[in-house]
Amino acid sequence: MTLKQQLTDDMKAAMRGGDKHRLGVIRLILAAVKQREVDERIELDDAQTLAVLEKMLKQRKDSVSQYVAGNREDLAEVERAEMAVIQTYLPTQLDDAELDALIAEAIAATGASSPRDMGKVVAAVKEKAAGRADMGKVSTLIKAKLAG
Repeated sequence: MTLKQQLTDDMKAAMRGGDKHRLGVIRLILAAVKQREVDERIELDDAQTLAVLEKMLKQRKDSVSQYVAGNREDLAEVERAEMAVIQTYLPTQLDDAELDALIAEAIAATGASSPRDMGKVVAAVKEKAAGRADMGKVSTLIKAKLAG
C-alpha cells in the first residue's frame, strides 16, 4: 500500500470515527500532495510524498517558533498537534549514533577531506537518510566533522 493510499484510508477511518482534528490534518496533507501533483503534472511516489510531509512539518516548526516568540501559545499548540499527526506518517528518525555512523560512512565513501567537499557528503547522506533525519542538523554535523 502506498503512502497516499494509507492517507486516504486513514481519512476515511477518521471520518467514520468522528476524529475531526485528525481528519482536518489528513485533508491538509492530501491537498498539499494533490497540489504538487497538479503543479508538476506527475503522480507522486512515496519518496516524493514524504518530501511533501517533511516540508509541511518544517513549516509547522517554523510557525511554532514564530507563535512562541509572539506569545501566542494557543496557536503554537494547534501547530504542535498538527505536527504530531504529520509525524505519524514519517519514518522513524535516526538517533545521533546512527546519524554519526551514516555521516562517517558517507565521508569515507566520497573521500571528503575539507569543507569544500560538503556537497558530495550531504548528497550521499540525504540519499540514505531521506525522511529519517533533519537535513539542517545533518549539514551542521557534516560541516563540524569536515572542519575539524
